[in-house]
Amino acid sequence: MKIALDPYMHRHLSLEALCRATKDMGYDHIELSPRADFLQWWTRPRVYPERLQSFKKAMKDHDVSLSTLQPMYRWSSPYEDEWKMAMDNWKRTIEIAVELDNPLLISEFGRGGSPERSNADRQGIHTPEACENAFWRSMDVLVPLLEKEGLTLCVEPHPEDWIEEMAPAVDIIKTINSPAVQCSYIAPHSFYYGEDLAETIRSTKGILQHARVADTYNHKGSSQLRYIVNPPGSNARVHQHLDLGEGEVDWDTFFKTLHDIGFDGVLSSCVFAWDERAEQSSRFMRDEIQRYVDKYWK
Repeated sequence: MKIALDPYMHRHLSLEALCRATKDMGYDHIELSPRADFLQWWTRPRVYPERLQSFKKAMKDHDVSLSTLQPMYRWSSPYEDEWKMAMDNWKRTIEIAVELDNPLLISEFGRGGSPERSNADRQGIHTPEACENAFWRSMDVLVPLLEKEGLTLCVEPHPEDWIEEMAPAVDIIKTINSPAVQCSYIAPHSFYYGEDLAETIRSTKGILQHARVADTYNHKGSSQLRYIVNPPGSNARVHQHLDLGEGEVDWDTFFKTLHDIGFDGVLSSCVFAWDERAEQSSRFMRDEIQRYVDKYWK
């Protein structure tokens, strides 16, 4: 089991300073989510030999390792130019992962395909079906590369993606039928994944290698008066990334079910809400995740 830090709230730190801070806050592993000086959102990685070597040296100097990389590209886009650029970016990211000896990549099925996006699209082609077809086309390109390099890609459905629920996501991952493509479970998205937390997690048995830990409110099951979204009537897929205990996820059920299905992958703290107390939040999350791991795995 690896307990990692998603350092989004510490994004102002250089990569070298981030390695030191990660260790100081009690983590041995970094989950490198998109940041402007490495894997940038949607565009070509900002990575060159000197930066790679400096990052690798800092990780060694501070005794931390890279548990996961998170590329985010438009690989499910039905637009040919976007899709081709996404493939170029993915290929570069795979090279970077190999250079960093990092076998685990995490990503989403791909933004777009939601009813709102489809209705707003002038050409009328940004439908869930078009996005899924583009995704399968991407798998035809990427799976052989991942298998060749010995890498694993964990994907998850995301609110406002062309796929938001876990059941069809599991079907797709199993249909790909490759050890190079596995599942990721993001706890703050739980209330979009399915009605039953334990059953949803159990559905990922055998293919789950990565889980992100943060709390959220049950926006689908609540009266929707626990939060405010403007303008009124917005269809935004609202969710939070809060400290454990600040939302409504049943954490005993979450961790117990992970244990029951034999989970032994990466657990990452992915709180985004508290920039003003980022260090305090990260330390708290490290202790709380460890408390649950000790409770159910020891």
